[in-house]
Amino acid sequence: MADKKTFPSQKEGRFYLSEGGSETEVMYKHGYELPQFAMFPLLDNPDAVTTMQDMYRSYLDVVAKHGMSALIGGLDYRASPDWGEMLGYSAEGLAEANLACIDFLNELAAEYRTDIPEILIQGMIGPRGDAYATNKTITDNEAEDYHSVQLQTLKKANVDLALAATFNNIPESVGIARAADKIGIPLGISLSLDSSSKLNSGPRLAEAIIQIDVETDQSPAFYSVNCSHPLEYEPALEPGDWINRVRGVRPNAAKMDKIQLCSLGHLEDGDPVELGEQVGTLARRYPHMDIWGGCCGTWDVHLDEIAKNILAVHDEISTSTKAH
Repeated sequence: MADKKTFPSQKEGRFYLSEGGSETEVMYKHGYELPQFAMFPLLDNPDAVTTMQDMYRSYLDVVAKHGMSALIGGLDYRASPDWGEMLGYSAEGLAEANLACIDFLNELAAEYRTDIPEILIQGMIGPRGDAYATNKTITDNEAEDYHSVQLQTLKKANVDLALAATFNNIPESVGIARAADKIGIPLGISLSLDSSSKLNSGPRLAEAIIQIDVETDQSPAFYSVNCSHPLEYEPALEPGDWINRVRGVRPNAAKMDKIQLCSLGHLEDGDPVELGEQVGTLARRYPHMDIWGGCCGTWDVHLDEIAKNILAVHDEISTSTKAH
């Protein structure tokens, strides 16, 4: 195996906060079109760059306000070969775009190094196909070959983590985990659940995580859930040893089908206060979870509520522990 960074393990009192749903924010709040749902082409638009810088500063302000650590990413979700080809990028151009995404994040992080105790940079890798389709035809070997391309570039960019986001089936998750392990880059796998509280390829969350770990010798650094509302993921968080491999969630804002959310044409931001309370309830039930953020429809207001509730729960637990 190549020399490999390690992603930090859980540490008492340290919580990571990631950004919210960057695509829905930039599309519906700021009016930018995203062909193929890709953000990285906006880096060629100076006005869009300014907008995204201000967006991310509002998120990092929340991190600083609450004294949390930052795990920042979010522009390169579609920056893999098939999607890049559909957008007209050559292999070299796509690699440059991936590096530009990480440069953008590093420049923003530099502004906050004295305000935030720890800022880690993550590359975001989306599935090869549609996150809301089953993609049953992809094999683990195909996924390993395919995702190696973006992972190699992220390794070159020296990111702290690659996050496989909105993955929805076991073979693709196994393949990207094997690729990351060989390349030597820490990988988190964030699975997405549908209205049945399962991956839309069929398995339960517990079943998927257990099988992926078995087939990869537990090489992923951790698992999480994203692009799912609490009503979708709560029933899936069953007791068992496997839950200790799940370090957090990035929920959608609205109690709405994902396909509907993507076709509304406007921002559906739900109830930020309620969402924060729901995440706080989860943090109370599973105090080992330490990586939080948002997905579709969320940004600084939701992240502020999420952070507030997580830290309140931690304070309650700490006070109770000291009292005993």
